[in-house]
Amino acid sequence: MDLLWFLLIGLAAGWLASQIMKGGGSGLAGDLIVGVIGSILGGFLFGLLGLTATGMLGSLVTATIGAAVLIAALRAFNRQRL
Repeated sequence: MDLLWFLLIGLAAGWLASQIMKGGGSGLAGDLIVGVIGSILGGFLFGLLGLTATGMLGSLVTATIGAAVLIAALRAFNRQRL
């Protein structure tokens, strides 16, 4: 059941981050992948800052921030390659 919540929060976070970053979304699979990787990245970044997020809303905020950072980093990397 925890895996299902992790995936649902990742999907929501990926979609939210793509809306915040004006990416238009990457489809269901793309948003899920961005959200799941973003949740891991967000947890790492929050840990570096000494912050903790509790509950479902805290997990969603952490994952969304991580996904937005991931999208920004990917855009910067792709812009640099061109």
